[in-house]
Amino acid sequence: MQPVEKATSLGMGMLSGALAAALFKRVWKLASGQDDAPDADDLGRGWKEVVVAAAIQGALFGAVKAAVHRAGAQTFQRRGSGGGRRR
Repeated sequence: MQPVEKATSLGMGMLSGALAAALFKRVWKLASGQDDAPDADDLGRGWKEVVVAAAIQGALFGAVKAAVHRAGAQTFQRRGSGGGRRR
């Protein structure tokens, strides 16, 4: 991996994390009506609420990260090989 690709990948990772956090906050507010998702250390919240919030957050973070990294990989492939191969 070239230095430019490494730097771009790092930046894309940071961007995907921020995007996923903002998306999760909106989804949680729509789903629960609460501004803040429960934290695992918050003993005032039930197990079900904490685990459901963590599952939603993990799924969103994984999906956003995969989408951003996939788009970056395809962009570098196209640039490096004169168009690349599309599937």
